[in-house]
Amino acid sequence: MHSFKLISTFIKINVQMAMAYRADTIVNILLNLMWLGWELLTLNIIFSNTQTIGGWGFGELIALLGVFRLVNTMMFALIWPNTEKFNASIRDGSMDYTILQPVNSMFLVTFSRITIWRIWDLILAIVLITVGINISGDLIIPLSIFHFILLATSGVVIIYSLWIVLIALTFWFTKFDNNVTILHALIDAGRYPSTVYPIWLQIIVTFLIPIAVATTIPLQALRGDLEGWRIVMFFAIGIASFIIASRVWKSGLKRYSGASS
Repeated sequence: MHSFKLISTFIKINVQMAMAYRADTIVNILLNLMWLGWELLTLNIIFSNTQTIGGWGFGELIALLGVFRLVNTMMFALIWPNTEKFNASIRDGSMDYTILQPVNSMFLVTFSRITIWRIWDLILAIVLITVGINISGDLIIPLSIFHFILLATSGVVIIYSLWIVLIALTFWFTKFDNNVTILHALIDAGRYPSTVYPIWLQIIVTFLIPIAVATTIPLQALRGDLEGWRIVMFFAIGIASFIIASRVWKSGLKRYSGASS
């Protein structure tokens, strides 16, 4: 309950900040729509020359773009704005104030800055998924929707866990400023279905660096292409990712010397 109150406070503060720069918010939303138009145009050009990509049709790729945007929403709403602040706090010692708070430090680092206008991306993502599924003609049942939500949540947790591990490396390597750039490059692999990659790369993006679990896998669950044991396995991967990230974070905190050193 205390965590929800803190998140509510953070949201109110960030809403006030967004309202102070309303023109920037409108411009960002318009730019976002332009990028969406470009992405859809690119897909249209690709499918004017082929019927499928890795066994996926035009509608399914639109739905996948929606799932990809769900993941990117978290990237731009939480990860990008908080990474710069975190990296700076490690170098100037202001991380001390975060650690001394009677709240989990990983929680504070995650939610202190939120780009509120990115909620627009969530709406676009849901629209893209709905339109894409309708175009593809896939039959969706309530159980498939539940599996999709379950695995999409697991996928977001996996991306979040990767971020925590990457920024935690700053505890060991203070000048490690390209952590989120690496993550962004990894996430781009999820823009297309994992089936377009060779088998060895499919294994990497599904199990070693499970980007596909955040994009391709939830959509496969929505289409009813996954057996029950695979759904359980991929959900377990999300839980395991979070546990590993939490341990890496705690280990990094022990390495942090603070401003007084």
